[in-house]
Amino acid sequence: MNVTVLENGPLLCSGKITIVYPDGRIEEKQNNTALCRCGASANKPFCDGNHNKIGFKG
Repeated sequence: MNVTVLENGPLLCSGKITIVYPDGRIEEKQNNTALCRCGASANKPFCDGNHNKIGFKG
């Protein structure tokens, strides 16, 4: 798996990743997955594009 920090955007994970939620639920992703880095996503831990709406810089 590779993780790329996108300028002013999410973390882009390429390859297989396993997400373990606080309730113990497990979700596996196979391809590109964008993870929220700004904290504004309504679909955490995934990016929903809200970084554009809030003007996230980072």
